[in-house]
Amino acid sequence: MKRHIPNALTLLNLLCGSIAVIFAIDDHFIAASLFVFLGIFFDFFDGFAARKLHVQSELGLQLDSLADMVTSGLVPGIIMYKLLSLTVNSSGKVDNNWSSNTDWLDFNLPILPLLGLFITLASAYRLANFNLDVEQQSYFKGLPTPANTLFIISLPLIMEFQDSDAMNTIILDKWFLISVTILSCWLLNSSIKLFALKFQSWSFKANATRYIFIILCAVSLIILQFAAIPIIILLYIFMSILDNFKSK
Repeated sequence: MKRHIPNALTLLNLLCGSIAVIFAIDDHFIAASLFVFLGIFFDFFDGFAARKLHVQSELGLQLDSLADMVTSGLVPGIIMYKLLSLTVNSSGKVDNNWSSNTDWLDFNLPILPLLGLFITLASAYRLANFNLDVEQQSYFKGLPTPANTLFIISLPLIMEFQDSDAMNTIILDKWFLISVTILSCWLLNSSIKLFALKFQSWSFKANATRYIFIILCAVSLIILQFAAIPIIILLYIFMSILDNFKSK
């Protein structure tokens, strides 16, 4: 019976991701983000449960990646598609060469927002590669898909809850969103070694980087709220690079 518990948690991740897709398509970003957070929560604890119950399996590994493909692959792609769509006016045109449209069966489809779906493609490639890479046990190579998803969904949450004209102007700039999309795709499949938040013991000395990172995350979220999430992702990358230099 216990061997089914981790897979049940993984399926809950998939369920949350599927619901998040529905909300994201309907422009309900807050609800979509809530179910993404729930999905990532289940994603963390399915692996934890598998290790504690000693029921890790190849099926669980494959199922986990399939669930992540929806929650942390398809959802951020759709959200970026929607954000890029906001840079296109009601006629489907923008102010430069990105104004090309395609009419498919009377459905007007602006080309620019489709760039957001490259995040989904990059996520799929990373997840497939992750399953084949036996090295990534104590660290990640490239940005994990859940972390990248938190980065992407933070953008509409910043707009919704912090309502800063300056932040909104930056987020809704098409070149900013294109740059974020390119950066996201690169980070997902980069060779940068990033530390995993897996504690082998509670020792501060052995986990100094993890403890400091968690404390900085908590302080940043209290002070900056959702605007802290992009900073936390960059901090995660910076501290990982610093940790790599120290270990060498």
